[in-house]
Parts: sequence; C-alpha cells; structure tokens
Amino acid sequence: MFYWLLKLVVLGPLLRLVFRPEVKGLKNVPRSGPVILACNHLSFSDSIFTPLIMKRKVTFVAKAEYFTGKGIKGWFSRMFFTGAGTIPVDRSGGEAAQAALNTLLRVLREGNVAGIYPEGTRSPDGRLYRGKTGVARLALESGAVVVPVALLNTDEIQPTGTLVPAVKRVRIRIGAPLDFSRYADQRGDRFVERAITDEIMYELMTLSGREYVDVYASTLKAPTA
Repeated sequence: MFYWLLKLVVLGPLLRLVFRPEVKGLKNVPRSGPVILACNHLSFSDSIFTPLIMKRKVTFVAKAEYFTGKGIKGWFSRMFFTGAGTIPVDRSGGEAAQAALNTLLRVLREGNVAGIYPEGTRSPDGRLYRGKTGVARLALESGAVVVPVALLNTDEIQPTGTLVPAVKRVRIRIGAPLDFSRYADQRGDRFVERAITDEIMYELMTLSGREYVDVYASTLKAPTA
C-alpha cells in the first residue's frame, strides 16, 4: 500500500513532472507472471526511475545500510527504499549474494517482478561491464522471462557521489523479453549460465549504446595493494 501511495500520489507525480521520463518499449514488460528486469547500472537513481516507469510493482534488493542510517538523511533513505519496495539484504557476510538471489527468487515465485543489476555494482565510468551469472540462475530457477532495461543517461542526472540530481529528462529503453526455458533442464551448468548472462549483456549493450568491457566492474573498484 505504501509503495503505491508514494508512486501514485506522493513522489511519483513530482518525479514525472521534473524528470519527464522518455520510455521506449514499455509494452515489452509482460502484464502478469514472473518477470526479471535486468538493468544496466549507472547511478543511485536507477532504482528510483526503473520502478517509476513500470506499471507493475518492481522489487530490488539493497544493502541493509540504506535502512539503518540516522538523522533526517537516514529517515528519508529508510522511508524511500521501503516505499519503493526495496528489500534490505545484509551484505557483510560471504553469503550476501546468495541471500539477495534467494530474496528475488521468492518474489518471482509469487508471480511478481524482480529487478536486478547483472553487473553487480554501478559502472565506474559509464561503460557496460561483464555480467555476473546470478541473473541466469534466477531465470532458470524461476522460469521467469528476462526483460533488458537500458538506462541511457542516469549517470548525467545523478553522477556517483552526487546528492542532488540534475533536472534533465530521463531516457530509458526496454527490450523484448528473453525466454530461457529451453535451458530449464540444465540448471547448475556454469557454461549455460555464462551463455545466458552474456546474451542478456549483449542486449543491454545494444539497447544502451554503451561500450562493453569484458571484465567485472567490481575489479576496477577494488583497492590496489
């Protein structure tokens, strides 16, 4: 209820007025049944604009720290992510990635829409990086179709480290659903999972027009010795 109140009454209309979303391919998102939205990740605001333009509720997962902050900023962050349908996941342990996938799998098994960033983290320079195979495991385990969602300019609207976004029309392009049911009997095969993930990333590359780099974005963010 809080999700729809924020989206339709409190924040949604204001965000639409200010950022005037330009969306192509919205009809590619099925109206019912489990759906995985596989998005490129350019900005903190990606998790705001993607649910904003969808007609169905979208569930992302986010690190638990977004829900435990103190003061006004912490309260606003907690209220926003809760209202946006985001589920907190403890990322401090070694099984954090699996916990996030389990959470999204539950969403899909209930016939709903789950959002995921296959790159695993925000792009450090705007390019598209190698996808992690968790998105493929989700598709195979749930039987959900995968819809590629390319956010085209959110890094211009809210670059990493920027608190206040620039007022600019947000542009989003949505591709046709990808059905991987032909691999249903090959769950757990890491080569199949890699092939599926690469196909998804190819679609995101085509939709976004961003240069593709065949390394994990997280390796570029790792501290050097």
